[in-house]
Amino acid sequence: FWDFLILFFCLPVVIFNEITKKRLLGDMSCRIVPFMEVSSLGVTTFSLCALGIDRFHAATSPQASTRPIEQCQSIIAKLAVIWVGSMTLSVPEILLWQLAQDTSPVSGVVTEYCTMKPSSNLPESIYSLVLTYQNARMWWYFGCYFCLPILFTVSCQLVTRRIRGTEKKSECRGTKHGQCEGHLNCTIIALTVIYGLCTTPENVCNIVVAYMSPDMSKQTLDLLNLINQFFLFFKCSVTPVLLLCLCRPLGQAFMDCCCCCCEGCGPDTTSSESSADSKLKTEMSSSIFFDKPRETPPPLLALGTPC
Repeated sequence: FWDFLILFFCLPVVIFNEITKKRLLGDMSCRIVPFMEVSSLGVTTFSLCALGIDRFHAATSPQASTRPIEQCQSIIAKLAVIWVGSMTLSVPEILLWQLAQDTSPVSGVVTEYCTMKPSSNLPESIYSLVLTYQNARMWWYFGCYFCLPILFTVSCQLVTRRIRGTEKKSECRGTKHGQCEGHLNCTIIALTVIYGLCTTPENVCNIVVAYMSPDMSKQTLDLLNLINQFFLFFKCSVTPVLLLCLCRPLGQAFMDCCCCCCEGCGPDTTSSESSADSKLKTEMSSSIFFDKPRETPPPLLALGTPC
């Protein structure tokens, strides 16, 4: 759902800005778009950590094959922690960015762009905190939104494989439960790989810009920022498709929901039900026919022969 919000709101704003050189929604978009993008990184990071913990519990459970389905309240509580935590950690982005204008020396057209500069109207305590966040933003990105999910997922997978190899190797091998757990582990690994590949360019650019920004032009910095944003949009587009393809229960549930919304499913269902009903009636009538004595020919002519 958060990936959908990124594609629905942030992508049109970025494209509109690149085409018209005007910022859609003005200063509000300069603050909301970075906030939603960083929140997206947080949601993905903490979701991967939660999925890694879930796979670890599934591997170490004494009755893994009969483990009950998690209650809805527990899932909602975990999602609330992930979303609220991600949005809370992204609040400094709202105070860090603001809208600026620049006149092109070639065409003389006034262009609008977002700059990373805290407003001087903020209270002194908040202003100092935002400046501290700005100075540590590069390493915060790299440590929390890149290293944490990758290291956490790799550690959970290694520990899970080791426990299964030593304790439950004979139980899980070749069973349907073991195959299902293997599919889920492959899904988590694939999500982590996609996330790592899509966030690597942004972290590399942040490090390069932090140490070489005086030697780089504004056009180069804008191009790098645009590339990083489109890598994020690519991640948001691929992740749901990857989930539906690799996680078979989720993909099957999604296809069932799509089929239920289609108009073509109704006649097929009714026809199959009618054919089943007619078959049942035929079987019942034939059984009644065979139970009847031979001295009643009229029902036999009405029902037909067994062939």
